[in-house]
Amino acid sequence: MPLVFVPTPLGNLRDVTLRALEILRAADAVVAEDTRVARRLLGALDIGSKPLVSYREQNAAAVTDRILQQAREQLVAVVTDAGMPGISDPGSDLVAAARAAGVEVEVLPGPSAVLGVAVLSGFPLRRFAFEGFPPRTAGARRAEFARALAAGITTIWFESPQRIAATLRDLGAVAPAARVFLVREYTKLHEQQAAGTPDAVAAQLTTLRGEIAFAVAPCTLDRAETTKPAQAEEVDAAIDGLLDDGRSVSEIAKALAARSLGRRSDLYRLAGDRKRSRAKVAASAGTKHPD
Repeated sequence: MPLVFVPTPLGNLRDVTLRALEILRAADAVVAEDTRVARRLLGALDIGSKPLVSYREQNAAAVTDRILQQAREQLVAVVTDAGMPGISDPGSDLVAAARAAGVEVEVLPGPSAVLGVAVLSGFPLRRFAFEGFPPRTAGARRAEFARALAAGITTIWFESPQRIAATLRDLGAVAPAARVFLVREYTKLHEQQAAGTPDAVAAQLTTLRGEIAFAVAPCTLDRAETTKPAQAEEVDAAIDGLLDDGRSVSEIAKALAARSLGRRSDLYRLAGDRKRSRAKVAASAGTKHPD
């Protein structure tokens, strides 16, 4: 029997395919990223209860053999919380393990936020790249954007609502004139689309909730822009050093501007953000930071 990857609706239940319904109804077990989400989905689709197996990054090593053994004898469906399994969850590792174990794998076509935002953008798609989630730190994000944009093709990204403002700010620091197309809550009741430069898109996001995907069109970076990501790590390190020395945010901005590491206003903002971030980390650890 095959291990069948079943895409699930991103938001609108009517996006489920007939084949997906057929497999989910016939499955002897359903492997899910979050069994609570899967249980609600099966109920909403009038499929009823099924044996559910939790499969996520934290327990993948412990449950993979059990899943593959069951798939040798029964029909096992694999779902993620929304969309195509294996894109932003450990499902691709399960495919690799099944191949190595000689277990047949089938993947049904279905909803994908990656392809949805790509086509909606109107950007060139003869070649494009899905880059996943940007790094969490400003310096690493800027470096990653510079690397991706240097390829000269459309790129597709995911981001959390908590970090999207900072991410768009960093993209704007690398390529202020870049063309961005963003979709929030794709296919859901409160779907929002925004287009323009990074700053213009950020200004349109009055609500920061829900799933976010965005596309960046090919653009040419001038020489000055491509040096910014390389400097970002140096700036972060310099700010940390001066904070450790007990320097104020204003003093740090003035000192780094004198070293030609950026505009004083930008450095003031970066130093303030970094000081607040360090304070939060120190507070969560139960200690007071010396700055």
